[in-house]
Amino acid sequence: MTSQELAFACAYAADDAKATDIAVYDLRGTSSITDFAIVCTATSVPHLRAVLRDVDKYVDEQHHVSPVYAERTPNALWSVLDYIDVMVHVMAAEVRDFYGLEAFWKEENRIPLPPRA
Repeated sequence: MTSQELAFACAYAADDAKATDIAVYDLRGTSSITDFAIVCTATSVPHLRAVLRDVDKYVDEQHHVSPVYAERTPNALWSVLDYIDVMVHVMAAEVRDFYGLEAFWKEENRIPLPPRA
């Protein structure tokens, strides 16, 4: 599985978990930390937990890939699943707005999520 395929799998799983405003960033050649970043919004602490759980479960069951590290602190309203080549950020809307994580990446790095095959 390529890092782009993994990124899309994570984004589809977040969509299935009803995360909103899902953004996929292709950071190859831009970041020394990861190839792709997914940023999505959860509407509450329980929803944030559910998105993390469902992304982790789907990617593991369908693609046999587990995160190397998971920052599961939903009460902080920002949690991360780190697959090395792909990082999934699940954030509450107010935290996403406050920290402006996406300002670190150029808009041209944002790629559309293709329709599922």
